Amino acid sequence: MNKSLIPVILAGGKGERFWPLSRKHRPKQFLCFNGNNRSLLQATADRLLELTGDWNKLWVVTRADLASGVQEQLPQLPPENLLVEPEGRDTAPALAWATLEVSKRYGKNAIIGFFPADHWIGDQTAFQKTLKAATQLASQQASIVTLGIKPSYPATGYGYIEQGESVAQFEQSSAYRVTRFTEKPEQETAEFFLSTGRFSWNSGMFIFKAEVVLQELATHAPEILHPLAEQGVAAYSQIPKQSIDYALIEKTQWAYVLPASFGWDDLGDWKAIERLHKGKGEDENVELANHLGQDTKGTILYASDQKEVIVTIGLEDVIVVRDRDVTLVAHKNRIHEIKQVLQSLQADSRFEELL
Repeated sequence: MNKSLIPVILAGGKGERFWPLSRKHRPKQFLCFNGNNRSLLQATADRLLELTGDWNKLWVVTRADLASGVQEQLPQLPPENLLVEPEGRDTAPALAWATLEVSKRYGKNAIIGFFPADHWIGDQTAFQKTLKAATQLASQQASIVTLGIKPSYPATGYGYIEQGESVAQFEQSSAYRVTRFTEKPEQETAEFFLSTGRFSWNSGMFIFKAEVVLQELATHAPEILHPLAEQGVAAYSQIPKQSIDYALIEKTQWAYVLPASFGWDDLGDWKAIERLHKGKGEDENVELANHLGQDTKGTILYASDQKEVIVTIGLEDVIVVRDRDVTLVAHKNRIHEIKQVLQSLQADSRFEELL
């Protein structure tokens, strides 16, 4: 099925908002959250292998300090298909370098797909069908196809894509020109977007022909493309740190969106665990730990050591995470402050081992 797509997994993220479970050398993509003993990275590879048929067409981009972890998790990945960045420079350099390298092997007509390593996908069959449609669109006309997720609630933590005119149907999926991209909106704006039926969440998954993106990068981000084309990975210290959305996707006139419903979550922070594992019982607690609770409601509990017991009294809408030498206790509405905590830890040499 659809063996023409060359998937590239972006596996260089830090996953800081899942601290203390996610740490410097064990980021979120190396962790298991769904109880099947497959990490997010391994689950992503499993999905994409359904498209490629073998490991030879699967590629991964990661940071130098995570390369050994990727090799350990994906031992069947050919070493030449692992692109190792000397430092993380966000997604634009990663996508540009990988596109250059894939096009060297398969030519500029290669259809490439970029997929973050830390997504959860519910309906695998629908996902494969959507990718087949995106690949057909990318192969038939100059386009950068993004998979839009039909929003199920007015989320303020996701970017949004507004669909314009319908251009065609592929695999019974309608493709639309992109009218605009909007970064994380306020609540009222998100509610309006949802009410119109014209907006999708930006999943960060892109499918395109190599020569299309190389042409567009030359136009909109030459400061990234040209050094990489001339020097390869040695150019990393010279190029700006930019997301692919900012560097290219929001500027190109060739952006298209395929709205899809295959069950999706980007697992951005601990509250995503609540969406993945619905709270049980009258108290609606999510218990990924041995928990003894009294008058505790709407609380997420996680322990990496299942021999440990977490006891709570009188908590509501709280997150309790126990991992090795750290216990995190935070209100759900304040978990975005984890990054501030990490900055404080980084500034104090006593806590260096906790990062």
